Amino acid sequence: MTYDVGIDIGGTFTDLCAIAEDGTLITAKSPTTHYDLSVGLIRGLRELGKRAGLAQDSFLGQVEALRYSTTIGTNALIERKGPRLGLITTAGFEDTIFIGRSRSWADGMAFHEIRDMAVIRKPEPLVAPDMVMGLSERLDCNGRVIRALDPDELREKLQTLVDRGVQGIVVSLLWSFMNPAHEREIRRIIEEEYPEEFLGSMPVTLASEVSPKAGEYTRTMTALVNAYIHGVMMQELGDLTHNLRRANYRRPLILVHNTGGSKKVSRTRAVLTHNAGPVAGMYGAALIGAQEGVKDIVFADMGGTSFDIGVLAGGVLRAQDFIPVIDRWRTNIPAIEVRSIGAGGGSIAWINQAMGGQLEVGPQSAGSVPGPACYDQGGQEPTVTDADLVLGYVNPDNYLGGAMLLDPDAAHEAIRSRIAEPLGISVLEAAWRIRRLIDARMGQEMFNEVALKGHNPRRFAVYACGGAGAGHACGFARHVGATTIIVPAMSSVSGAFGASSMEIRQVWEQSRSLRLFDFRTQTYLADPEALNAVIADLTDRATRDLKLEGFDADRIAFTLEFDMRYGSQYHLTRVTSPTLSFAGADDFRALCDRFEAQYATVYSPEAAFPSGGIAIEAIFVTAAIRQEPRRLNGSDETPHHPEPGAIRPACFDAAEGMVDTPVHDWTALRPGAEIPGPAIIEAPDTTYVIEPGWIYRMNRLRNGIITAQG
Repeated sequence: MTYDVGIDIGGTFTDLCAIAEDGTLITAKSPTTHYDLSVGLIRGLRELGKRAGLAQDSFLGQVEALRYSTTIGTNALIERKGPRLGLITTAGFEDTIFIGRSRSWADGMAFHEIRDMAVIRKPEPLVAPDMVMGLSERLDCNGRVIRALDPDELREKLQTLVDRGVQGIVVSLLWSFMNPAHEREIRRIIEEEYPEEFLGSMPVTLASEVSPKAGEYTRTMTALVNAYIHGVMMQELGDLTHNLRRANYRRPLILVHNTGGSKKVSRTRAVLTHNAGPVAGMYGAALIGAQEGVKDIVFADMGGTSFDIGVLAGGVLRAQDFIPVIDRWRTNIPAIEVRSIGAGGGSIAWINQAMGGQLEVGPQSAGSVPGPACYDQGGQEPTVTDADLVLGYVNPDNYLGGAMLLDPDAAHEAIRSRIAEPLGISVLEAAWRIRRLIDARMGQEMFNEVALKGHNPRRFAVYACGGAGAGHACGFARHVGATTIIVPAMSSVSGAFGASSMEIRQVWEQSRSLRLFDFRTQTYLADPEALNAVIADLTDRATRDLKLEGFDADRIAFTLEFDMRYGSQYHLTRVTSPTLSFAGADDFRALCDRFEAQYATVYSPEAAFPSGGIAIEAIFVTAAIRQEPRRLNGSDETPHHPEPGAIRPACFDAAEGMVDTPVHDWTALRPGAEIPGPAIIEAPDTTYVIEPGWIYRMNRLRNGIITAQG
């Protein structure tokens, strides 16, 4: 028996999911060990093997692929653990990254932090000012050389960087995405002066290779972020690979990308690992949605620390982030858009005295250490998990299948002392308000995310996952206006499930401004040579890259996309091309028609302005090794109403107080089971809370389909 294994490291738990050759699904969770992520991961793999009935060594020996979404790079940025970098740029533009954008002080900051104008500051730069060197070279906007590179000047300034202790060099020259010749010559000279056999050798990162797109600041920051986290990731992933080898894993470690694909560690840019876990969860949602026949999905992953939201319109990962923020930095990577807010089981409830004693929940989190008060690990602050425990939803003796015991008294005391007494209300009322507040906040963010992309949120099904997703799904779905909720069988490890099935895929991109429809002549472009040349170059590079991974060219499938806009609009619209090459004006007309249809979907047909001209600003070629995901085991459905295994008091309305509520064991349910709310369903890794007015049904794949009654 062979297995595909996905791993998703979160702020509170490390999630693992294995899909066996016969379609059997095995899941496990392990507390995240922030001091060394590999410790929690190895523990989780040991538990996964145990649940498969195998010792860890035997289990890993049968793993076909280990796909890993990591937070190592993000942590290195937050903790500023990267190397001392040097930046080489065009003379006169040395201060670009320090000036930044007009909103650089707000990038990556939560709303409550942005409001505090008295203390908010721009982030500390990743490169010290004295480590930036300008060279007297220049290209024009078409990539033509205006002033040639001076090798002697480069060697002099390179020596200055070395004398100041540089550990890595980033090269980002003006207009290098149009012509990378000067950047490549700089790298050649650096490697000539400091070859690999010297102890003084150092990595060189070219912005034209990491981010060949327009936007001087974002291109430079993308290269800097990549270089900053590269060394840290290389060290930690090297240690992890070594530990996996010792545990009998013999295949390459595959990293999940925020572009919606995965590749071997040796062929991955570090910057593409940021936020890969939620993107993997969205990929899993697309797979489950396809099996359930649902195409329009709003993805909602509620973990212990954060709440991740994504939109799947038409069942595909289509919504790219316009200018992704990594930590505090705007970048240019072609990432799938996932919005995260500070809302999870560990979100701390507190009284905001500045707002007149108003109750707030989050964005601060108790994390995994010390965790919620009920974890009995030293945490004193009341959290959402504490509120769920007080309300009777969570079984203190069966949390995570009994692997972790909770302390109800600690939860009660934390809410009483921090929330109930200051507000002059009962502990039950305080817990109820905490839950209602966090559900409303998550639901409103979901509604906004769907509506702002031009869709009707009420037509979308909610895909609820994460450790706390099943427990709060009815609450936040109500605020979206959704009537259908899908809670997958592996809901608490949805990101790991998505990672386990991800295809090998890479996105190649290039900025190129090309007017397809000329507003002056009102005619379509007739000569496709310039555009076809860029597409062919990107396709060749993608083919070469995947062949180096060991795949034959005939297994590669290509998708061509463009960032397009009317006239001189700032915002861009991503459009999938109907063809991989263009023959003339008719093909360009067809592409413009697609753009107009896509634009109308988002902004309404009344906003269209084709007479102002239509232009391409960036080209994207996605190369993927198509593979059929392993089919999950299913069983025949027989509609029935199971008897509860227990009765437990729970609160579904603060005015009514605690009421006797049926409690079911998820593992004992059979496909076809129908359970009306109010009810509680206890699964090994999560708890379903079926509120009044909703009904739960387990389908043939053991996915929970929760629908609104009436």
